[in-house]
Amino acid sequence: MNWQQLVDNRQRFFWVLQVSGWIGYGLLNYIGSKVFEMRDIYIFVIILNAYAGCLMTIPLRYLYRKVWNKGPWVLISVVFTASYVTGTLWSVLQKFNLWEIYRHGFRPDEWFYYFREGLDSVYIILCWSGLYFGIKYYQLLQSERQKSLKATTMAHEAQLKMLRYQLNPHFLFNTLNAISTLILIEENKNANQMVSKLSGFLRYTLNTDPIKKVPLEKELYALELYLEIEKVRFEDRLTVDIKISEAAKAALVPSMILQPLIENSIKYAIADRITGGTINIKAQIFANELLLEVDDNGPGADLEDGQLRKISGVGIANTKDRLKTLYENNYSFVLSNNEPSGLKVNIRIPFERISKKVISNESH
Repeated sequence: MNWQQLVDNRQRFFWVLQVSGWIGYGLLNYIGSKVFEMRDIYIFVIILNAYAGCLMTIPLRYLYRKVWNKGPWVLISVVFTASYVTGTLWSVLQKFNLWEIYRHGFRPDEWFYYFREGLDSVYIILCWSGLYFGIKYYQLLQSERQKSLKATTMAHEAQLKMLRYQLNPHFLFNTLNAISTLILIEENKNANQMVSKLSGFLRYTLNTDPIKKVPLEKELYALELYLEIEKVRFEDRLTVDIKISEAAKAALVPSMILQPLIENSIKYAIADRITGGTINIKAQIFANELLLEVDDNGPGADLEDGQLRKISGVGIANTKDRLKTLYENNYSFVLSNNEPSGLKVNIRIPFERISKKVISNESH
């Protein structure tokens, strides 16, 4: 059990602090007795006093829990009154133990001597009360913090799922529209190939968690399925050049992060050109960051400060929103005009690798 789990378990946390705190009190008194060269029998008195303090402060916990939601003045009054009464009774018990055991049955001349000089005990009980409320407030703050983090995480997950699933209908519509066109012009063989490739691609997307990141190598597999679908449409008009370093293949990336960018290039750089075009995909690791690049040799775009002046469709906007949600400000997404023509997309994200423990679990 780690520290956070112990703090979350309030019942166990109280008893751990209660017992260890009074043991610490006893040890401090024991060290003090050694300094003043008390007899060994005094150690037994210290143990009894610490044990009595431990037992007498337990009811305070339940009293404070009952008045926890009362007004501040009521709470303060209860704390000081309870601490004074408990501290005074504890002081009486300490004197009794000292006189009976250490001084062999000594009896004071007057009964009120049992109640004299008991402020030290009251101060210790007040400190106990202060620690109790301080720790309880700390636990409440931790609980609220965890609830806030959980709510934020759930909101991020919901947003990521929405953005991720938004791609599927968009891509599916375009692909089904292409299949419909092939059927109308009676290219049934090509239409059948597209349906087969589409089936494999959708199977991958349905089996991939939209929230979890995947190794870039796995993402490239999905991208190749997608490109095979598009190559059925465009045949020799579509050329793809992929250059991925070995180190980059193990990098974790958001699932389906490249597909909308490739689709955007196909739409503007391939589909509208009789001669087709080329799409280049690159990835490398530099300074503990993953650098992704997608460019084409199409007509380019109207850019301003590395961004499109006018965004149409969901591909680029969706990718930017997903990166923002996942990495906050620790990423970059820049568009630039390619040379001699075309559009280039550069993405920079932190380099993360799948842990060996996760790999082991997946293999089992």
